[in-house]
Amino acid sequence: MTLHEATERAARLRAAIEAHNRHYYVENKPVISDFEYDLLLQELAGVERLFPSLVVATSPTQRVGSDSTREFAQVAHRYAMLSLGNTYSTDEIRDFDSRIRRTLTDEPEYVCELKFDGTAIGLTYVNGRLHQAVTRGDGEYGDEVTANVRTIPSIPQQLPAGEWPQEFEIRGEILMPFHAFERLNGERIAAGEPPFANPRNAAAGSLKLLDSRMVAHRGLDCFLYYLLGENLPFDTHFDSLRKAAEWGFRVSEQMTKCRTVDEIFAFIRHWDEARKTLPCATDGVVVKVNSFAQQRQLGLTAKSPRWATAFKFKAEQGVTELLSIDFQVGRTGAITPVANLQPLQLAGTTVKRASLHNADQIALLDIRLHDMVVVEKGGEIIPKVVGVDRAQRKADSRPFQYITRCPECATPLVRDEGEAKHYCPNDAHCPPQILGKILHFVSRRAMNINAGEATVEMLYREGLIKDVADLYLLKKEDLRHFNNWGEKSAENLVNSIAASVQTPFAKTLYALGIRYVGETTAKKLADALPSIDAIAQAGPDELLTVDEIGERIAQSIIHYFADPSNRALIARLRKAGVQMAGNPPATRSDALAGMVFVITGTLSRPREDFKTLIEQHGGRVAGDVSAKTTHLLAGLNGGSKLARAKKAGMKIVNEKEYSELLNNEMNNENK
Repeated sequence: MTLHEATERAARLRAAIEAHNRHYYVENKPVISDFEYDLLLQELAGVERLFPSLVVATSPTQRVGSDSTREFAQVAHRYAMLSLGNTYSTDEIRDFDSRIRRTLTDEPEYVCELKFDGTAIGLTYVNGRLHQAVTRGDGEYGDEVTANVRTIPSIPQQLPAGEWPQEFEIRGEILMPFHAFERLNGERIAAGEPPFANPRNAAAGSLKLLDSRMVAHRGLDCFLYYLLGENLPFDTHFDSLRKAAEWGFRVSEQMTKCRTVDEIFAFIRHWDEARKTLPCATDGVVVKVNSFAQQRQLGLTAKSPRWATAFKFKAEQGVTELLSIDFQVGRTGAITPVANLQPLQLAGTTVKRASLHNADQIALLDIRLHDMVVVEKGGEIIPKVVGVDRAQRKADSRPFQYITRCPECATPLVRDEGEAKHYCPNDAHCPPQILGKILHFVSRRAMNINAGEATVEMLYREGLIKDVADLYLLKKEDLRHFNNWGEKSAENLVNSIAASVQTPFAKTLYALGIRYVGETTAKKLADALPSIDAIAQAGPDELLTVDEIGERIAQSIIHYFADPSNRALIARLRKAGVQMAGNPPATRSDALAGMVFVITGTLSRPREDFKTLIEQHGGRVAGDVSAKTTHLLAGLNGGSKLARAKKAGMKIVNEKEYSELLNNEMNNENK
């Protein structure tokens, strides 16, 4: 590999890993398995080892992925909250042990613990009371989620009398037990909402809810696994956790001390099988040096402690026959191939169907009908086909031909550059897309109309609705002659539809189902351009100044409003009274009028505070540096945005200089 090839490969790997970090940590919707993610990270680390000049501070190999959002206050970790290095190889566990022994003068003792599959949390206690709860974030700063954490019954608010330190931090994993996960997904499916993919996603998503009452309903739990403080009265990690259990913290009993790698492997082998009996998800074993003194001697890297590692369990696999392939059409027109399988038992359930992802995956694995395929089921609801047993392939098999037309409406499929999936472009007349759009529109997080999937399907099948605007034409008399529809049921639905016209504009915008415009993007868009007309008339340059909107989203918005049928739909919704405008931010002055700011780095307050203040004084805040950017407000660790702004010769200000700029402009305005 030449330096040029390595540079290009490293750039592609970093972009892919950063995208997957966002899917995993922020959106809680991972699109690849942990194993696939780790392979990408390992490949990038290998390229950087071969070409050390390519290592940069912002590389995913040098830092922790971030789960921070801007809805919560950002809090600095007193002790950096690093991630663990991990492996699927027993040889690498032996290498880990060898490195430890080469560094230490005394024999190490290890503690082996289960690696719970949840979301990391740091809990600070002062005088025995829970003072603060902070997520991992980027390892330096995290989201302060104390109110939500207080709803978790297994986390003590006040410690019983004991010899605990005056102030300390204890870290652990917030998770969702299987029984709570199954209940929650049952509720979501009944409400016409998509189920969570796995308990980890459900736990992470629940912890970031803005209403702590909803968090309390989710049934979260927590296991604690590490104690930090200035004057802890312990010499070892094992003793500290045993004492923490006496203080009332939930500490896993599945923990043991080991002297040799063979003892470590025995623990791993036991729990690789026994974990199936546990009430919550685990995805590996963590191995830590027991002695705190030895931990300090071994130290840390920029990303992880040298004194600990994680061995990840491989997802359970089985081999069965691929009987046929179905193609599902989503509400955005995305085509998803699904394998129909000869049923097999896997991870405690009977598996009959599995995801095939897209055409590239089918071609890459050379999957053919009636092949014996390798099926993997980790924490996901829908298992995945990950390989083919070619030794059992039939002599007359032929390569699989991916469909070229929509299986529902026969429209020729399209595939945009850079997209993995094929799409049906007939969004106005393709039945699954229409149904999907209506279900999205009525969902709780959108218009919150009391209509589940069965109701929407019935209304569409009977011809009562053809699109979301038709909902507002429904009358009780239209529903009474259907089975199981009494006076009260019909009245409840019609009243729920009528009440939805009061839904705030940002939620209405999200409910429209514009491709790539999720809840957060819709809110940002509604804040910056507070009416449907302003958004429809905005050009690409104006859209790109909106926080978190890039080229792909901007083009999707423009494409949506360019379609006459979408404009007609909006006109009908407007006529029905649906909110098509919001309240523009309150303006205190025009001191920053004409200025476009980009905010980067770590600041003393959440970025949203600065964004609000800029907008209140007539300025705009964009998500990225562009030709229209006039100022970059830079905190610590400004990263690539700061570098690009410097290269472009833009005005760069810190917090103090920003305050001075605002005061000067306000004084000039008042003269």
